[in-house]
Amino acid sequence: MSTSAKTFPIWAFFSLLTNGILMLAVILLIWQQQRLAAFFGIITSPESINLNNSSQIATPDLGRRHQLTYQEWVEILNQEAQVAADQHPPHLTILAGDSLSLWFPPELLPEGRNWLNQGISGETSNGLLKRLKIFDRTQPEVIFVMIGINDLIRGISNGEILDNQQQIINYLQKTHPRAQIVVQSILPHATEEASWKGREKLLGVANSRIRKLNQQLQSISTKKGVKFLDLYPLFTNKQGNLRREFTTDGLHLTPEGYIVWRSALQIYSEIELKSQR
Repeated sequence: MSTSAKTFPIWAFFSLLTNGILMLAVILLIWQQQRLAAFFGIITSPESINLNNSSQIATPDLGRRHQLTYQEWVEILNQEAQVAADQHPPHLTILAGDSLSLWFPPELLPEGRNWLNQGISGETSNGLLKRLKIFDRTQPEVIFVMIGINDLIRGISNGEILDNQQQIINYLQKTHPRAQIVVQSILPHATEEASWKGREKLLGVANSRIRKLNQQLQSISTKKGVKFLDLYPLFTNKQGNLRREFTTDGLHLTPEGYIVWRSALQIYSEIELKSQR
């Protein structure tokens, strides 16, 4: 054998195998749930979703939140977190992030968990880092983190984003040592097809940069010993951009997009998280 030949590590094989199974399982589950969505007629406008029948701990009025200041928003999340801390619901799972997490329809979140949504529209990695203490007293089983797209839109460097991400991981590991922390990849955007109000700034962020940032984020997660859920490939078209049917404006997600995300969370929890408990 040539000295230049390299062996393919067995862990890498099982990693690829697991990812392949995850992708296939997600595709099948998406197909099944999209049929159900078509049958039952899932609401297509985030503004019209009524959270009063939510299985979440808190049932905020998302429409009213758009009229609040950032600090008022933080206070509401603080109150919701305190309820979770006092009630100690089983299988508490936290979504921490920006508007993508905020708008996750409660009826589409995986069942069997009590979900605490700690998303704020327009949130950055630094903003999230500063408010993690809000849910210090809770006892989550799993914490899903997705943050970074607003940093990119605001022109924040990759280095600063990654540094904030590391600090977020460090804080969560120290404060919630028994929780499984899952860092989720930053999602792509729809480039020229985007109609979002901040379109010009969005177009200044290449999806290739997001992919590279996700790779670095995955490396950090591995070094820190936390999970990394790569959602990016599930949302892209052949050009590597956010698929049209998954987005309302080139940045935010349609119910179909959230079905993809839900499916990934559901399958990932079955394959990765349960095996680690």
